Amino acid sequence: MQVKDFDYDLPSELIAQHPMEPRDHSRLMVVDKATGEVQHKHFFDICDYLRKDDLLVFNDTRVIPARLHGKKETGANVEVLLLTRINNTDWEALVKPGKKLRIGAKIFFSDDLSCEIISNTDFGGRIVRFNFVGAFEEILDRLGETPLPPYITAPLEDKERYQTVYSREKGSAAAPTAGLHFTPELMEKIKQIGAEEVFVTLHVGLGTFRPVSVNNIDDHVMHREFYHVNQETAAKINGAKKAGRRIIAVGTTAVRTLEAAGESGILQAGNNWTNIFIYPGYKFRFVDALITNFHLPQSTLLMLVSALASRDIMLQSYEIAVKEKYRFFSFGDAMFIR
Repeated sequence: MQVKDFDYDLPSELIAQHPMEPRDHSRLMVVDKATGEVQHKHFFDICDYLRKDDLLVFNDTRVIPARLHGKKETGANVEVLLLTRINNTDWEALVKPGKKLRIGAKIFFSDDLSCEIISNTDFGGRIVRFNFVGAFEEILDRLGETPLPPYITAPLEDKERYQTVYSREKGSAAAPTAGLHFTPELMEKIKQIGAEEVFVTLHVGLGTFRPVSVNNIDDHVMHREFYHVNQETAAKINGAKKAGRRIIAVGTTAVRTLEAAGESGILQAGNNWTNIFIYPGYKFRFVDALITNFHLPQSTLLMLVSALASRDIMLQSYEIAVKEKYRFFSFGDAMFIR
């Protein structure tokens, strides 16, 4: 398959610039993954499509203020986007301007925070080593900015609107945006109908920002991301699978966590890294249904949802979404593939 096989036309005015208020009032396209039948609802209608024995899997990662603005020793302005923490001082990062920030370059952010570029990465990024006085997290909270995707150009007035209401594990450079539609009240309602909610953690990294730069899908290599599944959650998910209950992933990051940790057919608890790449032809081991947003053309996320349904059904659904003026991408509307 070619990357161009996952292209579609999207008018720029359909790219959502602001989150919906309230969260659960975004629109919801319900898609039958077997037939392609489409229904148009609102997200607060999601309970109408859930069963009392469903198991919903959420990603509880929390976005950190990962974008830092600093200066080189020459006084030139630079930007550092933190992706993955390696240890107490070192991070994988993207830097701008990349061509002028080479190994040995020093960047100054404040009197109590600076860093040095110590190596390059195989994805065009850098490894940076921080020097700081005090608690790094407190300094980052003070100096860092929430790294909104580049297609969102409007300012975000409330930073919590780029966090899910259940976020708790700090470490992501981007939000697991399917979860942005949930409210505490809606999650309580889901419990009341008898569905079960569990949480895994995957810290969203470079894969969100990195476009597919090859023509043939098989040639693309995903960047690795860190995930965690605790023992209790693993036991519940394995039990649900054994009982034949429907497992619903909330977001593509939950999908990647489940399918990576469950590669053997049994979901393994613990910490690990994954660069799993899911595209049509993939046989899902744990995920039966998916709540997700509308994804960028030619993106790995569009390929993932096309593996759960089919490429034809997804592209037909996206064509309908454009015609019906759904809102796209991170702050956009949602889709339930069932």
